[in-house]
Amino acid sequence: MEIQDLKPRSGSDTLRIGDSDDLVVMENFGALPKGKLRLDNQGLIVICTDGMAQFDYDGQQILLRKNDLYLYMAHSVASNFMASADFNCRQIWFTRSELWNIDMHGEVSLADLAYLKQHPVVHLTPDDVTLLDDYFQLLCRRMRDQSPLLYPDIVRSLVSTMMLEMLCMMRRNKEQYAVTKDLENTNPGVHKRLLADKFIQLVEQSDGRIRKVDDFAKQLNVTPKYLSTILKDTINRRPSMMIEHFTMGAIERRLRYTDMTMQEIANDLNFPNASFFGKYFKEHAGMTPLEYRKKFQK
Repeated sequence: MEIQDLKPRSGSDTLRIGDSDDLVVMENFGALPKGKLRLDNQGLIVICTDGMAQFDYDGQQILLRKNDLYLYMAHSVASNFMASADFNCRQIWFTRSELWNIDMHGEVSLADLAYLKQHPVVHLTPDDVTLLDDYFQLLCRRMRDQSPLLYPDIVRSLVSTMMLEMLCMMRRNKEQYAVTKDLENTNPGVHKRLLADKFIQLVEQSDGRIRKVDDFAKQLNVTPKYLSTILKDTINRRPSMMIEHFTMGAIERRLRYTDMTMQEIANDLNFPNASFFGKYFKEHAGMTPLEYRKKFQK
């Protein structure tokens, strides 16, 4: 598959300094691109505001949830995009030359870049979300009013300050990661518990869309057999049992609280077709999806 260069789009919710693509801010970006894509000479900051998305990024699988901060670095390749129907995000695009204009080159170390390459997602705290939302709203308001004589400098100053805040959040995440790795190396029991917790988190985040133990084991960089042993030792459950539990919960929520058709649910949860979806549900619930919906509605 040919790798295509990813470019910032135009539109009413896309803001620029003049006509340049050196610094671009997007307020809403709900539709994920298709194909195999690469950023040519730009970096991209993404803040997920709703839903979730999944894709491959330079050989690792990325799961992006609400209130996650993600950095897409130049020349990295992304592909196999999937997203929930309610996925939305904010984006800030910037070129290498623009980093000089907003005076960020001196603040970001090689250690920062190396860490971000391996760990491009930071989960934001509620305070982080509020702070970045305030910055983003102010940035968008200023970019819409280009009348001040120092307009470009004001915009770059706001972006620089916002990026410094993000750098602090990233370094905090880096410190927490280092502490976790130290605990894993000194206490095998802690390592097992953390791995089990991470597995459960991934299964919950998949919302029924991933149902193979092998796929989760791959995300955790362990073998399926080792993952089964860890789950048995820590919570006395098989991985398949946890996957089934969260998958059935995802299906039941859609049957109870939405008007989605069986085909729409099958598509949303990555079943091959509505018939396969119906057989899966009946096997685990003892009734068809329509019977379950009618029983609940009564």
